[in-house]
Amino acid sequence: MKFKQNISIINALTRITCGFTFLTWAMAKMVKKPWKNQSYIIVVMLSAMKIGEGILRYCPVTDALENRQTLMKNEPKQESESTSSDSY
Repeated sequence: MKFKQNISIINALTRITCGFTFLTWAMAKMVKKPWKNQSYIIVVMLSAMKIGEGILRYCPVTDALENRQTLMKNEPKQESESTSSDSY
């Protein structure tokens, strides 16, 4: 899979920092109360995803939003001729 880096270095460093912060927090909570770890596992997975995005400097959500905006700009405008003839 080919991908192009789509986030800046400052954004990547911020994602890595926040990812490690939340990962450390969730792991500390999981060690303190291991019987209540289901909600903390989600935080761990999201934190790991943010760390990976920062290391690779690629965010799939940003890529999807950028592709959506380019598709919306390139889409030809359709005239509403059918709606004018259907008016009552």
